[in-house]
Amino acid sequence: MEYRYIGRTGLRVSSICMGTMTFGSQCDEKAAFAIMDKAYDYGVNFFDTAELYPVPPTSELCGLTEEIAGRWLKTKPRESVILATKVAGAASGWFVPPIRHGFTACDRFHIERAIEGSLKRLGTDYIDLYQMHWPDTVVPIEETMRAMDALVQSGKVRYIGTSNDTARGTMKSLMVSKYEKLSRFESIQNNFSLLNRRDLTEIGALCREEKISLLPYSPLGGGILSGKYNQATSAQGRFSDYINSTNKRQRLMAARFLNDKTLASTQEYLRIAAAHGVDPVTMAIAWSKQFDFVASTIIGATTPQQLEPSLAAMEVTLNAEILKDLDAVHAKILYPMG
Repeated sequence: MEYRYIGRTGLRVSSICMGTMTFGSQCDEKAAFAIMDKAYDYGVNFFDTAELYPVPPTSELCGLTEEIAGRWLKTKPRESVILATKVAGAASGWFVPPIRHGFTACDRFHIERAIEGSLKRLGTDYIDLYQMHWPDTVVPIEETMRAMDALVQSGKVRYIGTSNDTARGTMKSLMVSKYEKLSRFESIQNNFSLLNRRDLTEIGALCREEKISLLPYSPLGGGILSGKYNQATSAQGRFSDYINSTNKRQRLMAARFLNDKTLASTQEYLRIAAAHGVDPVTMAIAWSKQFDFVASTIIGATTPQQLEPSLAAMEVTLNAEILKDLDAVHAKILYPMG
């Protein structure tokens, strides 16, 4: 079993993190407990949630996932679990779609209210890693970092991180922390997979230079890399629901992830996995966790059975031959040059 440190922190986490965004929507509490128990028994000590979960977020369900995770947490020694959650400001009471400026309200007022809500729902007196769910494009980053630092100083939060940010935005926050002597972001949680390699360049360089860790989410590209959308029969999944949605954001997301290029490349990835005798899910997750700037890859599940190939990636290291084959698909289909 491999464990790694997040950034410059004392958080030593499993190379696989159990994500929870489906708990309370796509799977009920009983199934969620079974999933978390299975991951925990396998050696996963890192669990990630958010005040906005479950997905898709609604005013009625907002915060339910944290409540489920909190009830499960009571069945385990608290110190045996590294618990991460995220602040968007929404669960403090103003969540009514359409949400203002990109889901996030990370001003001091909303952060102070949000942490109290998360602590209550999770049934704990501290959060190991408290992350900004999205960059706030309205509130100055100085106010956000001062508010986050105050949570660390109070003992309610051990360390802080960010999510869905760019290299420029992350670097700006690091500079504010440095010059104002505030707690800094130790991690960045971004979408990262065989279908989305953009963080290999600027974010990867930033992580190495500043010694912060990437926490990849959606390593299966929203389930596409499992191959289910390449099957002849109609696949059931998030994007099959989004394609004809009346929600414009969901339709755009479906088009971004589910298109001719992602399906064609996935078909090639499936061929490579078969040729090398590895499950395509295991291969995709093993690819995402191989990089030196990655601390832990976040997986998801709606049933305990779905966890098997994902957890298997904890013990898999891809050899040079398979990595070369995977890179060739990316260069040929997803990012052709010339």
